Amino acid sequence: MRVQTVSARSKTLSDLLKEARRKDLFLQSADGEQFVLARVTNLQSFYIGRSDDPEREIEMTRKNKRLNKSLDERGTAGKTGKGKPLAEVRRRLGLS
Repeated sequence: MRVQTVSARSKTLSDLLKEARRKDLFLQSADGEQFVLARVTNLQSFYIGRSDDPEREIEMTRKNKRLNKSLDERGTAGKTGKGKPLAEVRRRLGLS
């Protein structure tokens, strides 16, 4: 992964970064490719990336308490009806 600094003169990107400080975003290109823009507060504790050692990566992912807590919370939200209906997600992504 590479870090790319965004110039303050880049109004569109600066506005998106400002919005991503409040809430993670799904970005969609004109050709339909989708990306996630999310604030990273502590890169080492929530980073899942490429590794030359898959066994080590699996071990680190399993030990990642913040990641596992986030996954648990998202799973619970879906089971308790706090998630978004699929029709709404499709509508927001322009797929319906």
